[in-house]
Amino acid sequence: MSDAPTWVPVAILFGILLLAYLGMWRGWRRRAHKHDLPPLVAAPTVADLPPAKLQSGGRYFGTTTSGDWLDRVVARGLGARSSCRLSLSAEGLDVIRLAGSFRIPAAALRGGRHDQGIAGKVVPPHGLLVVTWAHGDYLLDTGFRLELSEPQAAIAASGSDKSVGERHNAWVRAVSKMAKENV
Repeated sequence: MSDAPTWVPVAILFGILLLAYLGMWRGWRRRAHKHDLPPLVAAPTVADLPPAKLQSGGRYFGTTTSGDWLDRVVARGLGARSSCRLSLSAEGLDVIRLAGSFRIPAAALRGGRHDQGIAGKVVPPHGLLVVTWAHGDYLLDTGFRLELSEPQAAIAASGSDKSVGERHNAWVRAVSKMAKENV
Protein backbone atom coordinates (compact mmCIF):
# COMPACT_ATOMS: atom_id res chain seq x y z
CA MET A 1 0.00 0.00 0.00
CA SER A 2 1.18 3.50 -0.85
CA ASP A 3 1.42 6.34 1.65
CA ALA A 4 0.68 8.98 -1.04
CA PRO A 5 -2.49 11.01 -0.45
CA THR A 6 -5.42 10.15 -2.72
CA TRP A 7 -6.00 13.76 -3.73
CA VAL A 8 -2.76 13.88 -5.77
CA PRO A 9 -3.98 11.61 -8.63
CA VAL A 10 -7.36 13.37 -8.59
CA ALA A 11 -5.65 16.78 -8.89
CA ILE A 12 -3.45 15.50 -11.74
CA LEU A 13 -6.50 14.13 -13.58
CA PHE A 14 -8.37 17.41 -13.05
CA GLY A 15 -5.35 19.35 -14.39
CA ILE A 16 -5.20 17.17 -17.52
CA LEU A 17 -8.93 17.64 -18.14
CA LEU A 18 -8.60 21.40 -17.65
CA LEU A 19 -5.72 21.57 -20.17
CA ALA A 20 -7.75 19.54 -22.70
CA TYR A 21 -10.75 21.86 -22.27
CA LEU A 22 -8.58 24.97 -22.69
CA GLY A 23 -7.06 23.48 -25.85
CA MET A 24 -10.51 22.84 -27.33
CA TRP A 25 -11.65 26.35 -26.39
CA ARG A 26 -8.58 27.93 -28.05
CA GLY A 27 -9.17 25.83 -31.17
CA TRP A 28 -12.79 26.98 -31.38
CA ARG A 29 -11.73 30.63 -30.95
CA ARG A 30 -9.02 30.25 -33.62
CA ARG A 31 -11.58 28.75 -36.02
CA ALA A 32 -13.93 31.70 -35.34
CA HIS A 33 -11.17 34.13 -36.37
CA LYS A 34 -10.28 32.08 -39.47
CA HIS A 35 -13.34 33.35 -41.34
CA ASP A 36 -13.54 37.13 -41.08
CA LEU A 37 -17.22 37.53 -41.93
CA PRO A 38 -19.05 40.85 -41.97
CA PRO A 39 -22.12 41.05 -39.72
CA LEU A 40 -25.05 38.91 -40.83
CA VAL A 41 -28.26 40.48 -42.08
CA ALA A 42 -30.71 40.43 -39.19
CA ALA A 43 -33.94 38.52 -39.70
CA PRO A 44 -37.17 40.31 -38.83
CA THR A 45 -39.24 39.15 -35.90
CA VAL A 46 -41.68 36.33 -36.60
CA ALA A 47 -44.60 38.79 -36.60
CA ASP A 48 -42.84 40.99 -39.19
CA LEU A 49 -41.84 38.24 -41.63
CA PRO A 50 -42.82 38.99 -45.24
CA PRO A 51 -45.37 36.71 -46.98
CA ALA A 52 -43.67 33.35 -47.51
CA LYS A 53 -43.51 31.27 -50.66
CA LEU A 54 -42.41 28.30 -48.53
CA GLN A 55 -42.17 27.73 -44.78
CA SER A 56 -40.90 24.80 -42.77
CA GLY A 57 -39.54 23.83 -39.41
CA GLY A 58 -36.24 22.06 -39.38
CA ARG A 59 -32.80 21.66 -37.95
CA TYR A 60 -29.92 24.01 -38.75
CA PHE A 61 -26.82 21.83 -39.15
CA GLY A 62 -24.22 24.48 -39.83
CA THR A 63 -22.42 26.56 -42.41
CA THR A 64 -19.25 25.69 -44.29
CA THR A 65 -17.19 27.33 -46.99
CA SER A 66 -18.67 26.28 -50.31
CA GLY A 67 -17.11 23.16 -51.74
CA ASP A 68 -15.55 22.00 -48.46
CA TRP A 69 -18.22 20.27 -46.36
CA LEU A 70 -15.84 19.91 -43.40
CA ASP A 71 -14.59 23.54 -43.19
CA ARG A 72 -17.14 24.66 -40.64
CA VAL A 73 -17.71 28.40 -40.20
CA VAL A 74 -18.23 29.33 -36.54
CA ALA A 75 -17.93 33.11 -36.84
CA ARG A 76 -21.03 35.23 -36.17
CA GLY A 77 -22.79 32.33 -34.42
CA LEU A 78 -23.01 30.18 -37.56
CA GLY A 79 -21.39 27.20 -35.83
CA ALA A 80 -24.22 26.41 -33.40
CA ARG A 81 -26.55 23.60 -34.44
CA SER A 82 -30.13 24.28 -33.46
CA SER A 83 -33.78 23.96 -34.31
CA CYS A 84 -34.96 26.56 -36.77
CA ARG A 85 -37.87 27.90 -38.75
CA LEU A 86 -37.26 28.61 -42.45
CA SER A 87 -39.26 31.16 -44.40
CA LEU A 88 -38.53 31.77 -48.08
CA SER A 89 -39.95 35.03 -49.43
CA ALA A 90 -39.17 37.47 -52.23
CA GLU A 91 -36.76 39.20 -49.83
CA GLY A 92 -34.71 36.06 -49.17
CA LEU A 93 -34.44 33.11 -46.80
CA ASP A 94 -35.11 33.92 -43.16
CA VAL A 95 -33.59 31.49 -40.66
CA ILE A 96 -35.27 31.94 -37.29
CA ARG A 97 -33.44 30.13 -34.47
CA LEU A 98 -32.66 30.57 -30.79
CA ALA A 99 -28.93 30.46 -31.47
CA GLY A 100 -29.21 33.63 -33.60
CA SER A 101 -31.61 34.42 -36.41
CA PHE A 102 -30.36 35.75 -39.73
CA ARG A 103 -31.51 36.45 -43.27
CA ILE A 104 -29.89 35.30 -46.47
CA PRO A 105 -30.93 38.11 -48.87
CA ALA A 106 -32.35 37.05 -52.23
CA ALA A 107 -29.45 38.76 -54.02
CA ALA A 108 -26.96 36.65 -52.04
CA LEU A 109 -28.54 33.27 -52.92
CA ARG A 110 -26.50 31.19 -55.38
CA GLY A 111 -28.47 27.94 -55.40
CA GLY A 112 -29.95 25.02 -53.51
CA ARG A 113 -29.33 21.29 -53.65
CA HIS A 114 -29.79 18.00 -51.86
CA ASP A 115 -26.79 16.57 -50.10
CA GLN A 116 -25.83 13.89 -47.62
CA GLY A 117 -23.63 15.80 -45.22
CA ILE A 118 -22.32 19.15 -44.02
CA ALA A 119 -20.08 20.34 -41.19
CA GLY A 120 -19.21 16.78 -40.19
CA LYS A 121 -22.87 15.70 -39.91
CA VAL A 122 -24.00 12.93 -42.26
CA VAL A 123 -27.63 11.98 -42.94
CA PRO A 124 -29.32 9.55 -45.37
CA PRO A 125 -28.95 10.42 -49.09
CA HIS A 126 -30.89 13.53 -50.17
CA GLY A 127 -31.77 14.20 -46.52
CA LEU A 128 -30.21 17.63 -46.34
CA LEU A 129 -31.18 20.91 -47.99
CA VAL A 130 -27.99 22.86 -48.72
CA VAL A 131 -28.31 26.54 -49.63
CA THR A 132 -25.31 28.19 -51.28
CA TRP A 133 -24.98 31.93 -50.69
CA ALA A 134 -22.46 34.76 -50.86
CA HIS A 135 -21.53 36.80 -47.80
CA GLY A 136 -18.65 39.27 -47.87
CA ASP A 137 -15.73 37.64 -49.67
CA TYR A 138 -16.99 34.12 -48.95
CA LEU A 139 -19.21 31.67 -50.78
CA LEU A 140 -20.96 29.62 -48.07
CA ASP A 141 -23.05 26.45 -47.89
CA THR A 142 -25.65 26.21 -45.13
CA GLY A 143 -27.35 22.90 -44.34
CA PHE A 144 -30.87 22.27 -43.06
CA ARG A 145 -32.82 19.11 -42.35
CA LEU A 146 -36.50 19.84 -42.93
CA GLU A 147 -39.14 18.50 -40.56
CA LEU A 148 -42.03 16.47 -41.86
CA SER A 149 -45.58 17.49 -41.10
CA GLU A 150 -47.77 14.86 -39.41
CA PRO A 151 -49.47 13.73 -42.65
CA GLN A 152 -46.09 13.48 -44.38
CA ALA A 153 -44.60 11.53 -41.48
CA ALA A 154 -47.54 9.09 -41.67
CA ILE A 155 -47.01 8.66 -45.41
CA ALA A 156 -43.27 8.11 -44.89
CA ALA A 157 -43.98 5.54 -42.15
CA SER A 158 -46.29 3.64 -44.50
CA GLY A 159 -43.41 3.18 -46.93
CA SER A 160 -44.56 5.64 -49.61
CA ASP A 161 -42.33 8.71 -49.33
CA LYS A 162 -43.16 10.22 -52.72
CA SER A 163 -44.77 13.35 -51.26
CA VAL A 164 -41.87 13.82 -48.84
CA GLY A 165 -39.41 13.86 -51.74
CA GLU A 166 -41.62 16.24 -53.70
CA ARG A 167 -41.80 18.66 -50.76
CA HIS A 168 -38.03 18.60 -50.33
CA ASN A 169 -37.56 19.08 -54.07
CA ALA A 170 -39.88 22.09 -53.93
CA TRP A 171 -37.41 23.85 -51.63
CA VAL A 172 -34.46 23.07 -53.92
CA ARG A 173 -36.37 24.31 -56.97
CA ALA A 174 -37.61 27.49 -55.24
CA VAL A 175 -34.19 28.47 -53.84
CA SER A 176 -32.44 27.70 -57.15
CA LYS A 177 -35.04 29.67 -59.13
CA MET A 178 -34.69 32.65 -56.81
CA ALA A 179 -30.89 32.49 -57.13
CA LYS A 180 -31.09 32.51 -60.95
CA GLU A 181 -33.51 35.46 -60.94
CA ASN A 182 -31.31 37.59 -58.68
CA VAL A 183 -27.86 37.01 -60.14
